[in-house]
Amino acid sequence: MTSDTSPSLADALAARALVLDGGMSNQLESAGYDLSDELWSARLLAERPEAVTAAHLAYFRAGADVAITASYQATFEGFARHGIGRDDAVRLLALSVDLAREAARQARGAGIERPLWVAASVGPYGAMLADGSEYRGRYGLSMAELERFHRPRIEALAAAAPDVLALETVPDADEGAALLAAVRGLGVPAWLSYTVDGRRTRAGQPLEEAFALAADVDEVIAVGVNCCAPQDVAPAVEIASRITGKPVVVYPNSGETWDAEARAWTGGATFGAGQVAAWREAGARLIGGCCRVGPDGIAAIASGL
Repeated sequence: MTSDTSPSLADALAARALVLDGGMSNQLESAGYDLSDELWSARLLAERPEAVTAAHLAYFRAGADVAITASYQATFEGFARHGIGRDDAVRLLALSVDLAREAARQARGAGIERPLWVAASVGPYGAMLADGSEYRGRYGLSMAELERFHRPRIEALAAAAPDVLALETVPDADEGAALLAAVRGLGVPAWLSYTVDGRRTRAGQPLEEAFALAADVDEVIAVGVNCCAPQDVAPAVEIASRITGKPVVVYPNSGETWDAEARAWTGGATFGAGQVAAWREAGARLIGGCCRVGPDGIAAIASGL
């Protein structure tokens, strides 16, 4: 969390490239926690909050400058299905920010003196469905319906005063437009990050059109891609930088492939720190990892930057 004398995240990104954290779920799973529930890591906000803080701290120790909260799967609807009422859901959303702040405090206590920032994760509508549709988009909802879904959660997270809202793993430009509408006027900066397949969103829209939606939105301090194959990053960085003129955020998966039927990762990792310099040269200013990228991977990125 930034202190009163630390620069804003936007100012820091203008000055240099920063390191983002890695996958929350794989760090929790490596610590022995079962995330097979449809709430995924958000379940631990209620049951084992200290585990979430420990995961954030591991990434700060590895060299991350920015931590993404465990609120990706945290929605009013998802919590309600587990008997968690609205007031408690608001409390858990705020807690996700507080736990990342606590990790930053512990990091400073351990001698880490660089500024640390907290990004509040806002996952896509499909994450609430827990059926893999966040990698397809096209939910059959209008932009107005999607905005109504996202706005209450975004407002709850904004009230917890994170440094930035991470509108992430967005598969569909229509949902991107809904999210951008929901953050207007909140007074909290945001980044918008799509999940992509080549030079298109997962829903099939050209990235030029998807990124153009954010070009003139003052609240958006960065645009980019996440939860994608490493080979999809470089073309996306070029497009995002050219279309918006904003700093670019990238945090791909390891390169392994998720087999939804077997509920297992297959194949080998293709994401290495050697790719980072090229992404930075193309315009990436906030670089980290998503699924299957742990503290060792983030340490390698930090060393490379």
